Amino acid sequence: MSEPLRAKSGELTVEEILDAVREGRRVVVEAEMLGGVHEVSLRHDGTTYYCDTPTTLHKHADEAGMRECILKMGYARNE
Repeated sequence: MSEPLRAKSGELTVEEILDAVREGRRVVVEAEMLGGVHEVSLRHDGTTYYCDTPTTLHKHADEAGMRECILKMGYARNE
């Protein structure tokens, strides 16, 4: 298994994040939430996309849902 790609919120584009996830890499994003900085894990198991936050495991059925989540939550920088 490859090393996760680590970044801070807004450091990578949504395409860079999705490219890594498509390759089977886990992307760990440092995000400010809940009054502190926490790690969010973004991954794909071949069927489902996951956004694992400190409080919730979000599941997305397709890449469009994952893209929307990444942009909505501010994990990627605005292009």
